[in-house]
Order: sequence, then C-alpha cells, then structure tokens
Amino acid sequence: MTSLAAAQSTLTGLGVGLSLIVAIGAQNAFVLRKGLQRTHVLPVVAVCALSDAVLILAGVAGIGVLVDRFPVALRVVTVLGALFLLVYGLLALNRARTPSSMTAEVHGGGSLIAALATCLALTWLNPHVYLDTVVFLGSIGNRQPGDLRWWFAVGAMLGSILWFTALGYGSRVLSPLFARPAAWRILDLGIGVMMLTLAALLVFG
Repeated sequence: MTSLAAAQSTLTGLGVGLSLIVAIGAQNAFVLRKGLQRTHVLPVVAVCALSDAVLILAGVAGIGVLVDRFPVALRVVTVLGALFLLVYGLLALNRARTPSSMTAEVHGGGSLIAALATCLALTWLNPHVYLDTVVFLGSIGNRQPGDLRWWFAVGAMLGSILWFTALGYGSRVLSPLFARPAAWRILDLGIGVMMLTLAALLVFG
C-alpha cells in the first residue's frame, strides 16, 4: 500500500462522507440552532462526530467480516446501496426544484443534559443514519482493496468532523445564506448529482 493510494482512499471517504452528511435534516437543523444560540456547541458537535465515527467503523469492520465469509453478501449490499443512492439522489434533485429555507429559532439554550439527550435521539433514532453510515459507507469502504478501507473510514470520519464543526461554529455566518431557497437549490443539486454518480459507480464500477 502506497501513501498515494492511502491519500486517495482518504479523499474518497471524505467526499462520500460529506455528500451523505450534508443534507437538510433534523440533526443538522439542531446543530445549526445550537450554533446560533452559542450554547453547548462543542458537546453537540462532539456527540454528532463521535456517533458517526462509531457507526462508520462498525460498517467498515462489520461488513468486512461478512465479506470475508460470504463474498456474495457484498454484491447484495452493493445493489441495495445503489438503489438507495438512486432514490436519495432523485429526492435531492426533486428538492432542488422546490427549495425551502431553513430557519432556526433563537431562544434560550436550555441545559447541557437536555441538549445532549436531544442530539443523541436525533442521531441514533434516525433510521437513515444506519443506512448512510453502517450500510452504505461500509459497503463503499469495503470496495477499497486491503487495508485501504480503513483510510476510507478515516476520510469519512474527517468529513463528519469538518461538517459538524463548520455547521456549529460557522452557523452565524452561514444562516443568512441558507435562509435563501437558492442556496439550498445549489446544495441539493450537488448532492443529487453526487448520489446518482455513486449509484452508477456501485453498479458498473
């Protein structure tokens, strides 16, 4: 394994991870709101990033063991992943046709325990987080040869850290921009194109 191959796998994980994480959703809205309130930003960002890290590692490790014993399982997961990414991409493109703004209410921040409990619930009670991280990032990561799958996982985890940090601490700068529907149109167009591309790569790659 060369350093160039490791870097390429890390960058692939970073790109794929960001394309799945950067989307309009309850978790991102909550992080944005806490950033606007400037309350408990670091703990909330840390919980989101650590949760993603655990799920990503579980996906890469778990599916890796499954592939070793049952190689056909990767084909099944790949097909299911491609179908999900296709639907995900089409939904993103549909959102781009009729974009909406995201507003965050600025009010009392509440207690740290309440903030962390809400963050954990939005993360671990969301079924899509398991599809995005454990199943799909895991299946894409396991397409990397040998130990490069772990570099892919590092990239995906780095993407999570970068996104939640930027969202939490940069929210006061980003919120006026993303209050405009046009900004979400551009974002969803990018996500849609990325998802459809990944679906095609999974099927024909």
